[in-house]
Amino acid sequence: MNKKNKRILDKPESNCGIVGVYGDPEAAHSSYLALYALQHRGQESSGIAASDGKQIRRHTGQGLVADVYANPNVLSYLQGPIAIGHNRYSTTGSTHLVNAQPLLLTGKDGVLAISHNGNFTNSGTLRHELEDKGSIFQTTTDTEVVAHLIARSKEKEFSAKIIDALRQITGAYSLLLMTTDCIYAIRDPHGVRPLCLGKKDNAWFVVSETCALDIIHAEYVRDIEPGELLEISKDGLKSYVIGKQDCQHACIFEYIYFARPDSKIFNENVDKVRRKLGKNLALECETDGDIVISVPDSSNTAAVGFSRRSNIKFDLGLIRNHYIGRTFIHPQQNMRDFSVRIKFNTVNGILNGRKVVVVEDSIVRGTTLKQLVKLIRQAGAVEVHVRVSSPPIISPCYYGMDFPSKKELIANNRSVDEICKFLGCDSLHYLSLEGLLNSVEPGNGGFCTACFTGEYPIPVEQKIGKFQHEKEDKSR
Repeated sequence: MNKKNKRILDKPESNCGIVGVYGDPEAAHSSYLALYALQHRGQESSGIAASDGKQIRRHTGQGLVADVYANPNVLSYLQGPIAIGHNRYSTTGSTHLVNAQPLLLTGKDGVLAISHNGNFTNSGTLRHELEDKGSIFQTTTDTEVVAHLIARSKEKEFSAKIIDALRQITGAYSLLLMTTDCIYAIRDPHGVRPLCLGKKDNAWFVVSETCALDIIHAEYVRDIEPGELLEISKDGLKSYVIGKQDCQHACIFEYIYFARPDSKIFNENVDKVRRKLGKNLALECETDGDIVISVPDSSNTAAVGFSRRSNIKFDLGLIRNHYIGRTFIHPQQNMRDFSVRIKFNTVNGILNGRKVVVVEDSIVRGTTLKQLVKLIRQAGAVEVHVRVSSPPIISPCYYGMDFPSKKELIANNRSVDEICKFLGCDSLHYLSLEGLLNSVEPGNGGFCTACFTGEYPIPVEQKIGKFQHEKEDKSR
């Protein structure tokens, strides 16, 4: 992508959504519905690979799920009771259709389809080593590294080949692999990205979030465990251990922003956590306001929690246009400012003459929120107080989220007072790290908070920034 048309991130961009179906006569159709529910996890491309037990057929396309499968013949073509699907988000320069997943590769063990959510943090080294040994890559995604490592494994059983490959990989990932007659569901030993198992009648489903089970009326069974490889075949379920960690490091930003509020991830309901975020935020700072509003839609639930704990009425002061994509191109600064007006509009009758408390889930660059504060003042608000239901973001993520560089993060180089002045608000308060961690159940394991602390639980290649942004695909 040309730098002039570079996507400007003012929110962390999401991972990807993955779906696996086994034992459903309409596996591709169920995958399609599940991908619809996971559209928020990736909007650049979508794909489904389906097996009838003898042959794997695949369809991928760029755009939203509704567009990729608009032709009714597509799902008819994807026949069989086994399927995996993928909604993709990629970094700048990686939006080519060749990188759309599931990847479909042929080797000595047959045809293999792969869907991936996350990021391999040592993929640069592994890829160069494989290329030196003669491997030829068809894509620029790190997902393909897995296939090459599996193909080179000297283990006999296919499950053992997968484990052998994954033990060479570090990073944060949820994976679905499919052969003609089997599905393998995998989470990295740290359990950074969500992945869960569901069932309906005699069919099994593996999805990134439980909202994808709801749409197909499947029952949530359990999470895929950190470090687990779950094999689903005609023989039922078999579980293997890839590797164990003393502490789970689930991505806490999934609760703050990425996951749908009606989902259950990491063994806890997202809605419940977000309400607790808002309540803890209200407890940490006394706020004098007439109304509480959210920046729709991701901060809606936290704003409700804040309102209830602070006893300040919640109202709808901002309306979001849902028909503008996340990849809206902003070639010039004045157009970037105008895009805020395209995406949000104020309800003047609600805001006029009021002291307004704006609850936001996170601040990255701050440019969008600055424009929103300006719009709220223009609507007649007499005071604007900003409350953020997460701590200041000071470091980028290397585990499957796309953040701006460290120097572009506003909290990395400005104090809270300086950010408040930049935003043009009357006061600003972030939720503390302690308040954040107190919002989740302690029995659910540990969490990765690297974007707030700069402390990375999984080793990262020294040159990952240069390699990932310039050569391959960092986030999916």
